[in-house]
Amino acid sequence: MARIDYATTDRLSDKGKSIMERLGHKNIFRMLSHSESHLTNYCRLGNAIRHHGVLDPCLRELAITRVGILLAADYEVIAHKNIGRDAGIPDNQIEALHDGAENDAFNEVEKAVLAYADDLVDNANPGAGAGATFERVAEFLNPEEMVELTIAITYYIMTSKFLITFGIDLETD
Repeated sequence: MARIDYATTDRLSDKGKSIMERLGHKNIFRMLSHSESHLTNYCRLGNAIRHHGVLDPCLRELAITRVGILLAADYEVIAHKNIGRDAGIPDNQIEALHDGAENDAFNEVEKAVLAYADDLVDNANPGAGAGATFERVAEFLNPEEMVELTIAITYYIMTSKFLITFGIDLETD
């Protein structure tokens, strides 16, 4: 149950109302809309992460979903399992995400991405914890992909913590 009431669109500008309409008034955005400027900029970065990069969408969604699993952000896990399926991730890999990089459902690139996501979630100082996993995933990805992967992982760490902190409810429809 949400820790504070969800915002209504009453006080949003036409731009804010348009964003909410486009996003289907989902609970995460209803909570974010308490701050229209943050809603707008959160959505801009999320849109760039999901639709304007060169990183393979399956790698991105494997990493994002793994972040949600590690942080127990059910809202995020459910959403990104579906997005991952739409991107082409097979069901056996989606289910194997609960095991992480150790599961043989993943190839070496996917295992490197998942281990890197685990390190970024688990370590307050990624340079200390994720150094080896950074080097490993960088063997497979170019610098542009590395930036996009790291931003995606850390953005969804923030998103997962936001969801958990505010107790965002799953949509029922």
